Amino acid sequence: MTNTIYFRPDSEEDSENDDPSPEPETTRVNCFGYSVPSSSTKTAIKEEKDQAEEIECKKCKRILDVIENGNRYQNQKRIDDNQDYLLGMPRRRTNSRVSKNVTNGLHGEQVAAGWPIWLVSIASEAIYGWTPRAAHTFEKLHQISRGARSTEYKAKDNLTSKIVALKKVQIDRSDSVSLRSMARQLIIMRRLDHHPNVIKLEGLVVSSKNKKCYELHLVFEHMEHDLSELATGGGTKLTETQVKSSMLQLLSGLEHCHSLGVLHRNLNGSNLLLDNKGILKIAGFGSASFFDPNNKKPMSNRVANLWYRAPELILGATDYGVGIDLWSTGCVLGELLTGEPIMTGSTQVEQLHQIFKLCGSPSEAYWRTANLLHKSLFMPQYPYKRCIVETFKTCPPASLQLMEILLAIDPFERQTATALLKIEFLSDRPSLMHSEA
Repeated sequence: MTNTIYFRPDSEEDSENDDPSPEPETTRVNCFGYSVPSSSTKTAIKEEKDQAEEIECKKCKRILDVIENGNRYQNQKRIDDNQDYLLGMPRRRTNSRVSKNVTNGLHGEQVAAGWPIWLVSIASEAIYGWTPRAAHTFEKLHQISRGARSTEYKAKDNLTSKIVALKKVQIDRSDSVSLRSMARQLIIMRRLDHHPNVIKLEGLVVSSKNKKCYELHLVFEHMEHDLSELATGGGTKLTETQVKSSMLQLLSGLEHCHSLGVLHRNLNGSNLLLDNKGILKIAGFGSASFFDPNNKKPMSNRVANLWYRAPELILGATDYGVGIDLWSTGCVLGELLTGEPIMTGSTQVEQLHQIFKLCGSPSEAYWRTANLLHKSLFMPQYPYKRCIVETFKTCPPASLQLMEILLAIDPFERQTATALLKIEFLSDRPSLMHSEA
């Protein structure tokens, strides 16, 4: 039990003035000499605490209102106006008042559903109609591949018992370029996923690994093989029917991508996946970008695997188009026909030399008119003669017609995926290759 002592401070006025006056406040101290709050002080403290709680409640309510209405972001107008540009997407004319209201409401719903604010602010379109998935709802079975920035696993979806592919990616929180690149990739894949020859992104798991990194798991449909494995690892060459089937599906998928203003920019056998029924799907959209052929803007030429890189990229072009994907397709075709990559330079100089030896050096008109930053560095001292037909003389003649077009030095001569689907080599629409391939 604590002893409490009451005392009243001495006052000179008490002895000199007998008039009634307010009783001075008494101070209570315990036996250790510490003051004990009076009942009036306790009341004041309680009122102050209640007042603070009321202010805090109002503040929380304002924050919730901001989230609900989608106005949490101070730079919302900048995002509405420039998000497409930042992500490399073509601008679209919209009713700004209606669009802003719809976007704000959508953002609020997505944040309320549990999506992180940073992802909603830069890739709202990519997660439209989805709810966040938790990492523990997937069981990793084994690792499929590992790259510099990502690791891919074969996994089981515990909610549906379906086998899927999980691609784990880590992104530095402070790296705005990587964040925008990931947002662009997600948006591109959601726009393209309604085609049988484009890999489908089925879901997304987002977590914060630590204070410096975000960790994402992209959920894809699982495919059993890649085209490079079948073309070069089986010991036997693919049949003409199998080659036709692969090219037909590849060009069909590319036609879909290009029609929606998307360049893949990294086509090669490892990014072309197949299931046991022979269905081919284009994957590996990490380098993909939006483009507008009628309003070209500078893009990076540091894209595509070196063995599949178009000559204009090596020469420094930044205003390229669908031709770079078609060149890569031509390299894939040669690989399918011969069972090995057809140009395997270890440096850009060596790769360009191999390109000129096989496909011939560019014409004078091309050197003169093409906007190539490095043409003075790579212009050969003497012209090379084109020799595709001679080099691949054992391949089906109809296939060489397609290869001649795809491996044209001038990108405009490579035509389009739509036009190439009509050439003789693909006109009979072969049956799909089967698992025994």
